[in-house]
Amino acid sequence: MKLIDELYEIYRGRLQGSDEDLDMITLAVVEQLSNKEIFSIIKEMNEEELQYFFRLYLFEALKEKFNNDGMDEDWQGKNLYH
Repeated sequence: MKLIDELYEIYRGRLQGSDEDLDMITLAVVEQLSNKEIFSIIKEMNEEELQYFFRLYLFEALKEKFNNDGMDEDWQGKNLYH
């Protein structure tokens, strides 16, 4: 994907590629793009990129949901008084 290649070239050698670095880059990109621009980028994806994009979204959303669910159970269990 062109955007990924451009971002990589900009930050290669400046950042280590840690989760924190990548989170900072992605947040900055998303904040600068309008919904229209985001949808335009998505529409330009080929089938393989689109499937990967959607799989990653599902994976991360489910991971967060399961992690939050576990935290809710831990919190509820700790605050029960019998």
